[in-house]
This record gives sequence, structure tokens and C-alpha cells, in this order.
Amino acid sequence: MKKVLIINGGQNFGHSGGRYNQTIAENTLEVLQSFGNIEIKITNTSDPYDKNEEVEKFVWADLIIYHTPIWWFQLPNGFKKYIDEVFTAGHAKGIYMSDGRKSDNPKINYGTGGMLGGRKYMLTTSWNAPETAFTLPGEFFNETSVDDGPLFGFHRMNAFVSLERIESFHFHDVEKNADIDRDMKIYRDHLNNVLEKELKPQLV
Repeated sequence: MKKVLIINGGQNFGHSGGRYNQTIAENTLEVLQSFGNIEIKITNTSDPYDKNEEVEKFVWADLIIYHTPIWWFQLPNGFKKYIDEVFTAGHAKGIYMSDGRKSDNPKINYGTGGMLGGRKYMLTTSWNAPETAFTLPGEFFNETSVDDGPLFGFHRMNAFVSLERIESFHFHDVEKNADIDRDMKIYRDHLNNVLEKELKPQLV
């Protein structure tokens, strides 16, 4: 049986109520359940949590699916706090052992001390920015993708603990041009394709 951890980084703050990411998480759960024989755990980072129990969830999971809005080009403060606390608590307890370097040659092998090898993660984000802000010449992000630009550090963080990245999904223009039915259908199709590759061959 495959094990999947859903982490919902949505947060009620300012004009954001966290509802959009809650909808994404609910759609993720429905798609996962349609595959059958998958054990699922869910963490909402805006709810109280025990950091050591969260460490155990990362160690337990085969696949971690992150859902987060992007505020000022970064993770919401609650989700960032969750990562800081849980990953730090996971030192030598299943998330990472060290930064990977050895004292006899500290210039090499940085970022190779992770303990979550064999596990994978998928990232979804939601943006006010339209997709064209990342793709068109002269637009704000200079033709740099979400994953290679604003979320580069997030992906390297996961690589640091030896998680393997699978294809991300990004929701755009969610404040001025959101179409929930359209967006969720496209996302569910993406998730089904990903899970067909990642989960079905190993389901028993």
C-alpha cells in the first residue's frame, strides 16, 4: 500500500481566507481515493500540530503533496514556520542527518545528508500573477518559470533532505480570473497523470 501525505499551506490572513487551497486539497484527496489502496494523511499547517508527529509523517510517506499560496513571492509565514520547525526537529530523526560534508574536504558534497531518499514530492502553488508574467518577454519574471525562479529555494530545500521532485502544478490569476471548475478539472487531469506513473504500477 502506498502512503501519501498532503500538506495544505493555506492560511487565513489579510484578504486571504485559505479557501482556494482548501479546495485544491479536497480535490487531491478525491483523486487519491479514486485510486484505492492508498493510505492518506493530511496536515493543515494553519492548525495546531506536534512537530515530532509531523516528522514521523514525512518518514512514513512515499509521496508528499504540498499545496501553498504564494504571498509576496514566498511561502505564507505559517507554512514557512511549519517547515522550519518540522525539518529542524527531523535532524537525525529521519529527515536529515547533516549537510553532507566531511571536515577533511568541506568544499564538496553540500546538500547530500538527507534521510528521505526513495520518497518523492509534488508542489502546487496558487498565484495572483498570470501565467504570462512568467512566459512573455518583457513581463515581470523575465521568462523564468515558477520552479526555476521564485520556488527554486523550495525545491532545493526538498533536495537537501533527499526528496525527489515530480512535476509541479501552478494555478495562476486566481484573484482576477479564477474559474474553479475549469482550474480543478485541469489540475485533476494533471494529478491523475502523475499518479498513474507514480502509484499505479506499485499498487497491489
